[in-house]
Amino acid sequence: MSESVYAKAGVNIDKGNQAVQKIKDMVKSMGVKEIGKFSGFFPLKEKIDNPVLVSSADGVGTKLKIAFLTGKHNTVGKDLVNHCINDILVYGARPLFFLDYLATGTVEPDVISEIVSGILEGCIENDFVLLGGETAEMPGFYKDNEYDLAGFIVGIANNKRIVSGENIKKGDLLIGLPSSGLHTNGYSLARHIVFDQLKLTVDSKVEELEKTIGEELLEVHRSYLKPVSKLLEMDLVKGMAHITGGGFVDNIPRVLPEDLAVQIERVWPVPGIFEFLCQAGEVSKEESYRVFNMGIGMVIFIDQENLSKLETTLKGMKETYYLMGQVTEKKGKKQVIIN
Repeated sequence: MSESVYAKAGVNIDKGNQAVQKIKDMVKSMGVKEIGKFSGFFPLKEKIDNPVLVSSADGVGTKLKIAFLTGKHNTVGKDLVNHCINDILVYGARPLFFLDYLATGTVEPDVISEIVSGILEGCIENDFVLLGGETAEMPGFYKDNEYDLAGFIVGIANNKRIVSGENIKKGDLLIGLPSSGLHTNGYSLARHIVFDQLKLTVDSKVEELEKTIGEELLEVHRSYLKPVSKLLEMDLVKGMAHITGGGFVDNIPRVLPEDLAVQIERVWPVPGIFEFLCQAGEVSKEESYRVFNMGIGMVIFIDQENLSKLETTLKGMKETYYLMGQVTEKKGKKQVIIN
């Protein structure tokens, strides 16, 4: 059969269908309802008072560049899912379903299936549904062997129990849950330091790190759904900040009342990847806590009187946590003071 005019223009429908079939086979093997229709349907059977839908959309940023360099594509999908979960979790929402958008210059079925396998794994681990998605082949728009990835999540919460942070007060405590690495933010700076300044490769090993540079930078973004859901059930949480782009400096004020600030003590062990990047790149303390999560991926605000309950709960789940600060009155313009 001769090559179609469309294929000569750069779009291979047959390869696209191969990718879709691989995804369908994967979905079926994981016990998930078939996807690939024009639209996805989700029956609302949730028994929840005052239900409200909570949604978010995000991407993986330039962490994708590390996937391109390593040729490892089965982690960025999970990054995407977990990032989106955490973004609605801060309001007390539980995820219902997920949609993905994948755009590339040329569809490579094996690469596509690797990416989607990570998305599926993230959904299954967090007990919700991959409802559908879109794979767009756009020749001439992306470089060879590169792609972009975005995710869309919808969750549900009790509208009268939204975790807004509005009741946070002076004296409340900050609890930090550790990150697994850079998560999905700070990669433009990290790549500049590692590849442009130090001239390292993804296979390079440095004394400060146990794994290769590529492995360290591909560490999967954590989902905090399980430990936080338990704390929400016990009504212990007054506010939460997912430490993403903007680090501590920009994300914590998003949940704080305007007249309050936080005093943070660095009581947690900063992971080696951050110490390596900050020292090698001569990143100041102030900038480091605005670009990176520095080892803390989720900050939870609680009443002092609930500390023992929280500690008992998290210890029972074998979840590491740090009492990392306290809410104070705002003096001056800064809302985040890090000692």
